Amino acid sequence: MSRSATRRREPDPRTGWRGRIVGIGESRLPVVAFLALVALGLAALVAGVLSLGPEWLPGVGAVVVASTYSWALAARTGGRPVVYGTLAVAIGVVVLVSDEDYLRTGAAVMTCVISSVLGVMATVPAVTFLQAARECVIAILIACIGALATVAFEPRISVVEFEYATFGLALLAAFAVVYRLGAGLHGLGRRGAAIVLVGMVVLAVTLLYAELLRRYGTPGLVESLLDVVRWSREHLGAFPRPIETVLGIPALAWGCHMRARRRQGWWVCAFGVAATSAVANSLANPAITLRESGLSVLYGLVVGLALGYLVIRVDLQVTGSGGRRSRRAEEAAAIRPEPARTSALL
Repeated sequence: MSRSATRRREPDPRTGWRGRIVGIGESRLPVVAFLALVALGLAALVAGVLSLGPEWLPGVGAVVVASTYSWALAARTGGRPVVYGTLAVAIGVVVLVSDEDYLRTGAAVMTCVISSVLGVMATVPAVTFLQAARECVIAILIACIGALATVAFEPRISVVEFEYATFGLALLAAFAVVYRLGAGLHGLGRRGAAIVLVGMVVLAVTLLYAELLRRYGTPGLVESLLDVVRWSREHLGAFPRPIETVLGIPALAWGCHMRARRRQGWWVCAFGVAATSAVANSLANPAITLRESGLSVLYGLVVGLALGYLVIRVDLQVTGSGGRRSRRAEEAAAIRPEPARTSALL
């Protein structure tokens, strides 16, 4: 027997995990195939944005991205990637051939939800804030490609209903996966339960802020807030989406940081779909240009990371890790095992 055949995979020195690569055994071929398919799909989608090539090219790109994302999400969550990937391809072909509005809309919803959840599930624990910021960027990039695929299906939608539907489904799917990753509700503990409760309150306030202002805000206050939005759009080119900025990015950054220390971090990460879904459905509104949508996502990411940094600092202060030397010791001890990015979580 050859030496390469008998060599065992050593555990990761940071996580202690002998995770398998997505797909079959330790082969990197599935990872390369995933990246290649996403690149091909993205190229077709960009060509559609630039009005290059045949009219059917963006639709094919959307099917490639949607099916590849379905495969990756199934593999990441311990499902059957070949089954779900093949099913996504079949559904996509039916949608393109039939060209029915309701099928295109359903495919757009499916693509948006899968992109949102995959963006969160593709993250790994972050020992430092800079690593947490990197994970947020990766999640947003995945959702950005999903946004192009979503709009390429040309859904016939009401923008507000589409945004609420995709966010709600993404949140339910994320919590369903996190329920398994976090060892059920009993794995929350008092601290985790308090965090989830606060997250729900922030989510409710963020979603209802416009309605609350309309009903209970004074005319002067409402006009002042609208002036801020107008100024930002006129001088900065866009205004960050509140749900991404206030909840999604801070929750994802803090959750990845916490996952390196405690399993409850997954419950915080679940709220990260507030950011990834807001990005994935950002192009559904025809009244917003591609440039403004991109700037809005970028501003939300920057401001959200600033808020996330403050939340992480407060968390470290509360848990007794104040001071540079104490923080370095705390970071050195943050080695909670978790699979690599290309390994199955379950």
